[in-house]
Amino acid sequence: MPALPSASATPPTPGVELAALLADRELGLRALTGAGDRAAAVAVHAVHASEMADPSPYLLGGELLLTAGAQLEADADAYVARLVAAGAAALGFGVAPVYEEVPPELAAACARHGLPLLEVPPRTPFTAVARTVWRLMAEARTRELRRVTEAQQSLAAAAARPDPVPALLRRLAATLGGHATLLPAGQGPGQAAGQAAARHAGRDLPPEAAGALAALLTRVGAPGGPATATDAAAGWQLTAYPLGGEGQVLGVAVPDRTPGDHAITAIAAVLLTLLTTHRPAGTEAGALTRLLLGGSPAEALGPGPWHVVHARGTGDPQALAAALGTVLVDAREEELRLLAEREPGPLPGWRLGVSAPAGPEALAGAEAQARRALRRAEAARAPLARHTAGGLDALLDPAEALTHARELLAPLAPEQVRTLRAWLAHHGSWDRTAAALGVHRNTVRQRVARCTALLGRDLDDPDTRMELWFALRTLDRQDNSPVT
Repeated sequence: MPALPSASATPPTPGVELAALLADRELGLRALTGAGDRAAAVAVHAVHASEMADPSPYLLGGELLLTAGAQLEADADAYVARLVAAGAAALGFGVAPVYEEVPPELAAACARHGLPLLEVPPRTPFTAVARTVWRLMAEARTRELRRVTEAQQSLAAAAARPDPVPALLRRLAATLGGHATLLPAGQGPGQAAGQAAARHAGRDLPPEAAGALAALLTRVGAPGGPATATDAAAGWQLTAYPLGGEGQVLGVAVPDRTPGDHAITAIAAVLLTLLTTHRPAGTEAGALTRLLLGGSPAEALGPGPWHVVHARGTGDPQALAAALGTVLVDAREEELRLLAEREPGPLPGWRLGVSAPAGPEALAGAEAQARRALRRAEAARAPLARHTAGGLDALLDPAEALTHARELLAPLAPEQVRTLRAWLAHHGSWDRTAAALGVHRNTVRQRVARCTALLGRDLDDPDTRMELWFALRTLDRQDNSPVT
């Protein structure tokens, strides 16, 4: 019998609205193009300062790019087009020391491509802009965490009421500022006689949104349907979640989706699963009591065996949990933790580390197994790794280790590999490495710096050094290695 997890999923960090930066008088930023009414809709997720002629390869998307135009190309249109293609949120141009004003051709290019352009006055350092963005992001994340925590408490309290299901749906809809629907197992668009009716709470939806949500609920609740589904209609954001593997589906509709909405809905889904899934009498109450009193939900687990799963990926945590047939998911960190009775297989978009089967009393050890297995999956770039018994040699497949080593070190030339091997062997000592290679210490510094750039890794990180050392030793054992 699955029990309630902690369910306090951490929402992703919200972006900073461009309007908030423009409203900061201390920064003194001025919107030249592309902001206006759109300023509230443009979200900045990072700040990057660059004077490169083409900084686009170093952008991940969502950045406010700051530049003084030191190497601004004559073709401003091509420069802006590359930034837009890389997903930049906005461009901030610092007036002085290179230019006395924003180049008109740059402003025209930003206007053509729809890229917001901000003028940064001479008195405002780029670091001040970056610090303001980080501060606003931290404040927004704190607000979302507080909102999720308060929602968890209010949803748990609603689940303890004499009429828990309608009370919980009402509380969920009120917290989201939208609409919530619970579709019973087997319910279709046309309800059969004697069949339990769907339960609704919250704001009324316009006909177009109501029809689209009903279609999502039916599709997700059908046998073989998707693990979760989303849609948008009439200005509403719609999502459907399966509950407990018995055909019941929870649907929510919100006018504007915020980072914490999914975490809040996941908490409600866990509670509704416990309240509505058919289990022996008293099990739901026992699990709810443990949650409300701060006890250990693991005490309410069945005998198992259970599999602890650690996962990392870009997909929806709730969809992953549904695919594994469980509601027991902890999404508080970038690395998800799940508890499933079904033995997992590979899933698209995820790397999984799976423990050996374990009973409830051995879950702590199983979690450590899953964590190590995920590290092996990431090192081998494999979709899934399972715990294996034995010593260190049993943790690595020789073929996978060799493939990973070759791919990891592929960007390096032979001389760079030789320098990196010597530098790691001498624990990062420039002088000892230079003496071993018979070169000047500045040559070692230059080569290691080049290795850092080519690998895209922080060579001061002990984990990175260890991974590179094992990769080098793996290649050393291969007589036919193309990298020497």
